[in-house]
Amino acid sequence: MKMSFRWYGTDDPVTLEKIAQIPGMHSIVTAIYDVPVGQVWPEDKVAALAKAVEAAGLKFDVIESVPVHEDIKLGAGKRDEYIENYCTNIRTLAKYGVKVICYNFMPVFDWLRSDLDYKLEDGSSALIFKQAEVDALNPAESDLSLPGWDASYTMDGLRALLAQYKDVDAEKLWENFAYFLHKIIPVCDEVDMKMAIHPDDPPWPIFGLPRIITGEESYKRMIEIEPSINNGFTICTGSLGADPNNDLPALIRKYGDRAHFIHLRNIKLTGEHCFEEAAHLSEKGSLDMYEIVKAMHDIGFEMYVRPDHGRMIWGEKGRPGYGLFDRALGATYINGLWEAVCKGAK
Repeated sequence: MKMSFRWYGTDDPVTLEKIAQIPGMHSIVTAIYDVPVGQVWPEDKVAALAKAVEAAGLKFDVIESVPVHEDIKLGAGKRDEYIENYCTNIRTLAKYGVKVICYNFMPVFDWLRSDLDYKLEDGSSALIFKQAEVDALNPAESDLSLPGWDASYTMDGLRALLAQYKDVDAEKLWENFAYFLHKIIPVCDEVDMKMAIHPDDPPWPIFGLPRIITGEESYKRMIEIEPSINNGFTICTGSLGADPNNDLPALIRKYGDRAHFIHLRNIKLTGEHCFEEAAHLSEKGSLDMYEIVKAMHDIGFEMYVRPDHGRMIWGEKGRPGYGLFDRALGATYINGLWEAVCKGAK
């Protein structure tokens, strides 16, 4: 297991120097954030990012993410041009030592929550999702500010984009996803790059938009589309765990050879399609983190893991879900579970 930590670049208040002080830290998970979606990442920017990470004594081997342009998801417009750009980015990142690219295929919105600063009983704040509150929103008419919201969209532009998706159901999205995989996976085979798709978060349709990467059946279908081992998964316990039908230890045991990246976080289920993001400790949420880590050990997991969304604790202010303190606690807890499981197996 290689412990990693997400870093949002030089504007991130959680600096590389602070991350490097977390015990057992191996890699930085980052990206180029100032290049428009669909465009080629300039090689000099990739080189500078690699240099900064390595200067902090950490490895530059996981990218999260190279975003997929909406034309690719829609099967429209300039999708072939954008896919070719994507392939160029894969080759460039491989040149600078990147081993894994985490990405997603969620239409319009990335991960979505109804509240980014929900106060928990212990005084910390967390991200939560309440289906009724999301259902009351209309993204084509409301002045929203939510995770997964592309700030570059104008209201007119967003309305036009949502209108394009009216003819895209889950099967059409699968068709467009297969087209994308058929183009990029041969390039990944060429340069030995592992693609690790992030599950939809939450794993059910939002605002009438289809979501297709939701659990075991979607994993089976992906492998049938492109059987290469480089066509793999980011198993995010918080995303998949929002659906209690997903047996996370079983998924890891069955698909561990394709689990190129694992995001570990706990959530507390509070109702149907409702949850709070909890501290990583098993007893604080609905997920058994020990059993999840044990499943990783049992399959001989040697790839990348990172503590995912953390609460805001001890008065910290920062990017929702991505402060330093609670994620650092999460990394330490995961490392402790891993050591205990490894020693207990001897």
